[in-house]
Amino acid sequence: MRENRPKSRLVALGSAGALVTATLIAGVVSAPAAGAAGRPAQDREAKGAEIAAARAAKAGVHWQDCPEDWGLEKPIQCGWVSVPLDYAHPYGKQIKLAVDRIGNTGTKKERQGALVYNPGGPGGSGLRFPRRVTTKNAVWANVAKAYDFVGFDPRGVGHSAPISCIDPQEFVNAPKADPVPDTEADKTAQRKLARQYAEGCGKRSGTMLPHMTTPNTARDLDVVRAALGERKLNYLGVSYGTYLGAVYGTLFPGHLRRMVVDSVVSPSRDKIWYQANLDQDVAFEGRWKDWQDWVAANDAAFHLGTTRAAVQDKWLQLRATAKKNPIGGVVGPAELISFFQSAPYYDSSWVPVATVFSKYYAGDTQALVDAAAPDLSDTAGNIASENSNAVYTAVECTDAKWPTSWRKWDRDNTRLHKDHPFMTWANAWMNLPCATWPVKQRTPLEVKTHKGLPQVLIVQSTRDAATPYGGAVELHKRFKGSRLITEKDAGSHGVTSLVNPCINQRVDAYLLDGRLDRSDVTCAPHATPKP
Repeated sequence: MRENRPKSRLVALGSAGALVTATLIAGVVSAPAAGAAGRPAQDREAKGAEIAAARAAKAGVHWQDCPEDWGLEKPIQCGWVSVPLDYAHPYGKQIKLAVDRIGNTGTKKERQGALVYNPGGPGGSGLRFPRRVTTKNAVWANVAKAYDFVGFDPRGVGHSAPISCIDPQEFVNAPKADPVPDTEADKTAQRKLARQYAEGCGKRSGTMLPHMTTPNTARDLDVVRAALGERKLNYLGVSYGTYLGAVYGTLFPGHLRRMVVDSVVSPSRDKIWYQANLDQDVAFEGRWKDWQDWVAANDAAFHLGTTRAAVQDKWLQLRATAKKNPIGGVVGPAELISFFQSAPYYDSSWVPVATVFSKYYAGDTQALVDAAAPDLSDTAGNIASENSNAVYTAVECTDAKWPTSWRKWDRDNTRLHKDHPFMTWANAWMNLPCATWPVKQRTPLEVKTHKGLPQVLIVQSTRDAATPYGGAVELHKRFKGSRLITEKDAGSHGVTSLVNPCINQRVDAYLLDGRLDRSDVTCAPHATPKP
């Protein structure tokens, strides 16, 4: 599942043609360790990364005002960093990565370098990160005094040699088929869509696909570090960005200064990526129930029932109505899931989603259509959504080997759906193109501690739907000396940007002074949204 929209929403669209914003869980790793002994191809890629970084250090970044249509106001500046498409051939084809920055807000003496950010996906753009300064984001104000905030579009994303798998208008067209199959014919139709989507990726983006891997994006990150003139990287990664950070820390341990990873994808090779997505389905069901409990507790505001069961009945009723006659002609079950899934994703969506839900039952169907239906006139937004989904699919499918047996997919998802019906089939169809992927699938990197790795700060809520808590525990085990901050009884995805002093103060202390607690810390949850 994946992260997409500018609001830093993790959102993914059903690749099999179901516009399901399946949750973007994380990114995948595939190949060699830089500096670790390995096969000749891995050694070539490690050497290629060294060559590319040296070249970038010499070239630097030519900073200038950002293009007007990028939506990045002054004094944010933009530029480009060239990287090899294939690190095994560093003098071969190059692609350009879009980068942006805003200088530290403190004095020259306070400056500690650049803080580079990745929001997740795979497929998310980091270019809006410097806007945390221009919009005066209070949570990040202290860190902004010390660091330049730097964002970038990873390879294949946005302005960085973007890839595509299907015509964007066709991609967002609605209504899609209900992701939950009623018959074998429904499954056959979705399998056909998934196969066609994979073929479309090959036809439209074939030269890029073999190189759309997490290890290559980690190498790109090191080239960006060099182009910025930074001897060591300071990094903030959220969601899939944590997997990117884990791979970077494994490949380039001596190039890291400080790293914060927030809402962690499990780096276990057994999880990347098939099992990780199944785990997500279970976690989404749990957080969906949390949200329903909250809606029921606030029945005075929403009038959707005073128990979780009553709210669920309303959901099933809405779903059945939309399946029989898509609301407004465009909102069917797939579009409903795409919209409603943001509630289990983010606490910031609890009130907006419940409000639209409530309005529907009060007779206002237009609010639901406006919220859940695609806007075919928003061609730029639709291009961005399709691109984001293409990158998500390309990275997860190329990073690791996926089951090719439909019987396995069918058995696993049928079993899971029984007790976890909210996301299971939607997520399955979104990932099914990986079963017929047109390029070689890699073996994920073994994430672990190598000499030179600094202490890493890991932040995670216990009820996160998109990246279940076990992922943070797994990375904590693998990165020796790391510290884990657990936000107990909370489940919003992306913890470090929420107001919770127990967490915010520790993130500041680490990034500003390099200080960590002597042992792991458990924090109380941030404030629950109020209607």
